[in-house]
Amino acid sequence: MDELEEELKCPVCGSFYREPIILPCSHNICLACARNILVQTPDAESPQSSRASGSGVSDYDYLDLDKMSLYSEADSGYGSYGGFVSAPTTPCQKSPNGVRVFPPTVPQPPPQHHLLPQPGSLPPIPRNSCITCPQCHRSLILDDRGLRGFPKNRVLEGVVDRYQQSKAAALKCQLCEKSPREATVMCEQCDVFYCDQCRLRCHPPRGPLAKHRLVPPAQGRISRRASPRKISTCTEHELENLSMYCVQCKMPVCYQCLEEGKHGTHEVKALGAMWKLHKGQLSQALNGLSDRATEAKEFLVQLRNMVQHIQENGVEFEACLVAQCDALIDALNRRKAQLLARVNNEHEHKLKVVRDQISHCTVKLRQTTGLMEYCLEVIKENDPSGFLQISDALIRRVHMTESQWGKGTLTPRMTSDFDLTLDSGPLLQTIHQLDFVQMKVPAAPMLQLEECCTQNNSATLSWKQPPLSTITVDGYILELDDGNGGPFREVYVGTETICTVDGLHFNSTYKSRVKAYNASGVGQYSKTLIMQTSEIAWFTFDPASAHPDIILSNDNLTVTCNSYDDRVVMGNSAFSRGVHYWEMTVDRYDNHPDPAFGIARGDVLKDVMLGKDDKAWAMYVDNNRSWFMHNNSHTNRTDGGISKGSTIGVLLDFTRGILIFLLNDEQQGPVAFEGLEGVYYPAISLNRNVQVTLHTGLPIPDFYTPGEADPTSSVC
Repeated sequence: MDELEEELKCPVCGSFYREPIILPCSHNICLACARNILVQTPDAESPQSSRASGSGVSDYDYLDLDKMSLYSEADSGYGSYGGFVSAPTTPCQKSPNGVRVFPPTVPQPPPQHHLLPQPGSLPPIPRNSCITCPQCHRSLILDDRGLRGFPKNRVLEGVVDRYQQSKAAALKCQLCEKSPREATVMCEQCDVFYCDQCRLRCHPPRGPLAKHRLVPPAQGRISRRASPRKISTCTEHELENLSMYCVQCKMPVCYQCLEEGKHGTHEVKALGAMWKLHKGQLSQALNGLSDRATEAKEFLVQLRNMVQHIQENGVEFEACLVAQCDALIDALNRRKAQLLARVNNEHEHKLKVVRDQISHCTVKLRQTTGLMEYCLEVIKENDPSGFLQISDALIRRVHMTESQWGKGTLTPRMTSDFDLTLDSGPLLQTIHQLDFVQMKVPAAPMLQLEECCTQNNSATLSWKQPPLSTITVDGYILELDDGNGGPFREVYVGTETICTVDGLHFNSTYKSRVKAYNASGVGQYSKTLIMQTSEIAWFTFDPASAHPDIILSNDNLTVTCNSYDDRVVMGNSAFSRGVHYWEMTVDRYDNHPDPAFGIARGDVLKDVMLGKDDKAWAMYVDNNRSWFMHNNSHTNRTDGGISKGSTIGVLLDFTRGILIFLLNDEQQGPVAFEGLEGVYYPAISLNRNVQVTLHTGLPIPDFYTPGEADPTSSVC
């Protein structure tokens, strides 16, 4: 009901409508509010053609908003009238509903006592008055009737009244003397509300009162306040009731309007009939609007669910981010410990080497010093013979000791510097570049069913990403099964969102699905789509596979040749499953040639008669007889030849793996070939003396039942 209440409030005063009138723009406004926002315009700006006449929307001449800027495009809050120099600009007001309202800007002349309105009547409307709709800002100049020229919206007034009644307090008993109790019933005949006690005391259910009708208070209030529908009167002829509806002007009119007014030549209809018609149209329009409202409610539920999902995903994503950063910090701490261990090892190694060298050098220095002191003491001796006895040995010892202090002995074995440099630049750059990138695989694509179809033995599939998906997609993978419930296989990988798959089996049911991929991986599959290929094959001769001497016409259905040698042409559809039947009629047959009809592999020879190699299975026929031929082996000579107008039928049954030929709707010979499996194309060989036309999409002949062996048939 709160939504309805907004529809029942005036855009100017913000309160419930009181005596609402309908402006030509179909918006409503209180009569008093309309009087408050009237603006007087100068005589030069009010030509007679601009007057409002109340006879229809077309009678109102809206002022040019370029000449009369009643509101600011920049929403400055000020409005002014162009060309009216004496009118100062006046700031616009805002109603409680947020609609801009433009108060009068022209001061009114002081009232004359003899022109003052009588008590209970409205003051007269100034001449050349203008009113601007507070909702759409369309303006018009009033005629001599003023606001009386606008029709009253009695329907809206009734809706407002009923709405206010529904909001009123509970009804009280009208017969309680002191504190009225809440009424429980109302008597429609007595027009009185009763509580239970007063009803039993004052309105007993016997005697004449037994026939009175008691109703619930709410229903009684409505019936009590409901009055007979007021008969509307014409705005131009106030003494005439509105009885007809002008279709052209789209407004009710009276009898005098039809006799004297401008509606005399217009199409009119009964008011009641148009009332019912428009009620039906409104009800029908409401059905569509109701559907949109239902969709909007469901959409709001979806959005609210999205809010919850966003909050949950935000918490989950934040936790994931913290975990990833903590993992990076842990890895950095572990690497830090490893590097510190290496530094400590290097530190201990350097100290050990230097300490060992100090110890070794100290020992040698002590020995050298002792030797030097000993030699000095020996030099002090004055005994030549004794000195000479040891001098040579001492000299050698001194030289040997000196040599031990040779090159490198007095050089440090280890430097004090650490030859370790931590290269943290790439890691810091990586940390600075650490950012959110594509972290998820694509969502499952959506198959566009309206664009997916099959034609003959081809299937076209179309898909798209979900509307709200923002994940980058690098490509798609389309998969189909084998048409017989087998495993799926890839048939397309690429960036396109539509693909046609040719060469499928006829009369087969295929399952298809598609998935998207990107640098993060492959996403989920779409829903599986089941597609049925054509039950009956429609095909033509294939110019791409035909020998150059072949001549095609009639949309590749008619074939002949410009050579006297036999040339081969195949159909543009291949068969590998099911039962297929097609016919060829002989349009021209000269000089008794031997055309051959049958099936072939894709790599059959094109410059010899069909059946000469091991890639074709055929029946060749002249004007008297026919033979079956495969790998240049001729079998099953059968009487009966062809002529102009003859029809040759080819029946290929993969359920039994056999090939049968017909001549003029009769089987020609026994079953021609058995054990057929694989992929075969319809084929024919002919020369310039023959012309045939292909007929496809034919039903299986009545005499043949697929899947059942013919006990009289044989193969030679």
